[in-house]
Amino acid sequence: MTQFAHIDVLEAKEMRAAERAIFIDIRDALTREQGHIPASIHLTDASVETFLKSADRSRAVIVYCYHGNSSQMAAQYLIEQGFTEVYSLDGGYEAWARHSS
Repeated sequence: MTQFAHIDVLEAKEMRAAERAIFIDIRDALTREQGHIPASIHLTDASVETFLKSADRSRAVIVYCYHGNSSQMAAQYLIEQGFTEVYSLDGGYEAWARHSS
């Protein structure tokens, strides 16, 4: 992959159930406290360097934000940092939450 790909909620849920991806939450801390995808990693400016040093770049990564816009930039950044399979969650956490109700 030289560029991130888009993934819909249903496919992302399948990958999560099969433990085939790391989920990255790039939203602010307050919003994350109000709800997030279980076992997701909260990636912030303060934690990104630690994550980059310790993450397995061969695992699939699914990045999500509020609505699926900001996650696209973060997903491309991870590709540029050597991750090989990166997705931006279409619709973001809002779409995930709607499908989880």
